[in-house]
Amino acid sequence: MNRTLRDIPLPDIKGYFGEYGGSFIPDVLQKVMDEITEAYLEIKQDKSFQQELQSLYRNYVGRPSALFHARNLSNKIGGAQIYLKREDLNHTGAHKINHCLGEALLAKRMGKEILIAETGAGQHGVALATAAALVGLKCHIYMGVVDIAKERPNVTRMKILGARVVPVTRGTQTLKDAVDAAFEAYLEDPVRQIYAIGSVVGPHPFPMMVRDFQQIIGIEAREQFQEMTGRLPDNLVACVGGGSNAIGLFSAFLDDRSVSMYGVEPSGRGLYAGQHAATLTLGTPGILHGFRSYMLQDDAGEPLPVYSVASGLDYPGVGPQHSLLKDLERVNYVTAGDKETIDAFFELSRVEGIIPALESCHAVSYAMGLAAKLASDQTILVNLSGRGDKDIDFVMENYGKDYCPE
Repeated sequence: MNRTLRDIPLPDIKGYFGEYGGSFIPDVLQKVMDEITEAYLEIKQDKSFQQELQSLYRNYVGRPSALFHARNLSNKIGGAQIYLKREDLNHTGAHKINHCLGEALLAKRMGKEILIAETGAGQHGVALATAAALVGLKCHIYMGVVDIAKERPNVTRMKILGARVVPVTRGTQTLKDAVDAAFEAYLEDPVRQIYAIGSVVGPHPFPMMVRDFQQIIGIEAREQFQEMTGRLPDNLVACVGGGSNAIGLFSAFLDDRSVSMYGVEPSGRGLYAGQHAATLTLGTPGILHGFRSYMLQDDAGEPLPVYSVASGLDYPGVGPQHSLLKDLERVNYVTAGDKETIDAFFELSRVEGIIPALESCHAVSYAMGLAAKLASDQTILVNLSGRGDKDIDFVMENYGKDYCPE
């Protein structure tokens, strides 16, 4: 009998998704990770924990998030019908709150005092600061100064929520360097702190744990889409940086071979050195931040500089489960550049009245192009992973003259 992807333990007991994942960290930190793994596996089976989390999803986050048929956009394109899973409507404005609440509750049960994390676009930082305030923990967020300048509204939100925002000034001063700084700070005190990783990356158990918390996206979307249309979507589209929103959507459809999946990476200014973050498109297997996966690296195995107009996507690695899905050819990993992304930002805003996050615009852009190639009886479900409040100042300062002439 053929085994399905749901039948295969992902990850295995050592945290591997095929040959990807695992834990490549110092022994002192591995002991702490083992404690986190044990605690997570316990609460995963704890009915009281699950009930508390589901209650917060419903009454605090506002789940289930809506499924919206973007008729205006679909009719304008004239091809397949586009639907949006509205994670942008969640409290804090993105999908990140799904795993941040889970991580914060876990930290509280483990007796931790401080939540520590990195952030790029600021959505993970805001969500974690929100969760920390809710459960009564301190919160330290590491953020590159380039991203601090780009994402000022989210920096303000984190500070209002009581988080300490730590500027990172080294390297490219963006997400990868923020991860480095947060890991170093975590190593200084792994007993009182817990590193609440912001995506399906890092050493085991985080790729598993964050995926599990994000699976609610796909579970809801599958039920909502069938209720709305009477069938499954023909295509799924989600942006991919680390890959948490994409794996959250894809997980519920992995064994539905009639459903094609597209993970959209940033090709930035072009697919040449330092101008993109298309890890699965151009990367090779390597080790970064304690796990093995595809990464953009030089001949010595050091991570290459990356770039994206969307701060949440400029990371030189990707979640290990995405790497496996690439090798299995279950997901098509494609790209969208800055120009198409900004076009999609204004198009969705003006045609549907929805201002999307720049990260999500990569998925919207690809979905628009895909829709134009497909028949009108085909459907595309896009995970609209976040809202664009955080991006409006940056977009207007850099692109306003082109799109909003006086």
